Amino acid sequence: MNQSESIAKLSAALVKAQAEMSGAVKDSANPYFKSSYADLNSVINAIKEPFAKYGLAYTQFPITGDNGIGVTTRLIHESGEWIECGFFLPLTKLDPQAAGSAITYARRYALQAMAGIPAVDDDAESAMGRNKKAIGGQITRQQAQVLHELLKSTGSDVSKFCAVFNCTNVDSMEVAYYEKALAMLKKKEKSNAE
Repeated sequence: MNQSESIAKLSAALVKAQAEMSGAVKDSANPYFKSSYADLNSVINAIKEPFAKYGLAYTQFPITGDNGIGVTTRLIHESGEWIECGFFLPLTKLDPQAAGSAITYARRYALQAMAGIPAVDDDAESAMGRNKKAIGGQITRQQAQVLHELLKSTGSDVSKFCAVFNCTNVDSMEVAYYEKALAMLKKKEKSNAE
């Protein structure tokens, strides 16, 4: 990772923007793994307004190397402060379509990571050969109650929340996503209190 001499203003703006960002909505299908995932447009939609509100922007440039391709993502603040990081992927097939797909994949994951937005990674989960039972089952009633209370107290959109964490309702959330969901809601609760 590289950065400008100071990132104090950028960091303050990113904290505020993250408090207002929702997760990336999983609106694309991966037919090979029979799963859904948040595509690049969903990631951009999740960050666009909060970034603009707090003077943040990003750029992404393709990078290449021997048998691989990726992107350099730079997060920029209106003060001129910046941070950047490269994300490189090996290519198993050397053709334009494979390169384009790899760049889009790298852009999505790099931007999502740099912005710190939550999204359930269904397509990668499936790629790992894990199924829902292997992940650990559903959350307990007590965990669901905690989430329900936080959703209500923060005025969160339950349908968007469920879309982010790939559940039809809060009670059916997979236990593997509970800690991330709880952290996201507590962060929103803290932001609302300030």
